[in-house]
Amino acid sequence: MRKTTPLILTLALIGFTAKSGASGASGASGVVELDNYTLTKIDHIIETQVAPEKNKSKGEIIKNVSANFLGAPYVAHMLIGSSTSPEKLVVDFRGLDCFTYLDYVEALRKSYTPSDFVNNIVRTRYWNNEVSYAHRRHFFTDWSHEQPLNAKDVTAEVDINAVTVTKILNRKSDGGEFEPSLGTIKRNVTYIPGRLIGNTVIDHLKTGDYIGIYTPADGLDVTHAGIFIATEQGPMFRNASSRSMNKKVVDSPFMDYVKKTPGIIILRAI
Repeated sequence: MRKTTPLILTLALIGFTAKSGASGASGASGVVELDNYTLTKIDHIIETQVAPEKNKSKGEIIKNVSANFLGAPYVAHMLIGSSTSPEKLVVDFRGLDCFTYLDYVEALRKSYTPSDFVNNIVRTRYWNNEVSYAHRRHFFTDWSHEQPLNAKDVTAEVDINAVTVTKILNRKSDGGEFEPSLGTIKRNVTYIPGRLIGNTVIDHLKTGDYIGIYTPADGLDVTHAGIFIATEQGPMFRNASSRSMNKKVVDSPFMDYVKKTPGIIILRAI
């Protein structure tokens, strides 16, 4: 991966706080490192895909913004922070995992300047606008449960046969916790089983819907996430794929992908 000299930008980060010792913000302003590639891409997407298309639907803007990342390399563990080390506000387009990809798309679609984008990353990635590991949205369904909301859960609206289960997020099958510092969250999770997904479900999905791949495993809601995109080649699951054959952002045929999974959760941008 080509290395670039980072640009240190002081941006007005409004309406959020950072935990003591956390890098990225302090009070109402902060310092964010953006490499040249990332900053250039932010400018390009805003100028060509967001500003000129502000009157288009949310879904169409998500479709066009997300297309700019097709082919971007998949890189796991891009975020910095843990229960024992300070959270850093990471903005880096040189490598994406499935969740940071959605973060960037959702933040970009609402932004008209780089400062807007960084502020929107905070609102998208962290609940209560607090840049800290404890306030990071670690679970896909946090987007529709933790304030400020990023999306509405429309799974039950898409299919009346959707199943609701109660999960204890962050709790392992042995009773321990994946991350002890976060505690556990009791949450009703609704999903459409993969075997039930057909044309009726497809007909009720909208381009730009955020799709989580449900898991029955204890403590988790999804194992992967992406975006539903209607194309001339048929419906696609646009995702930052960790599969060895991909290792990049790709469009995967939607039905082929989801029929082999335990099910899907559908969140719609608000």
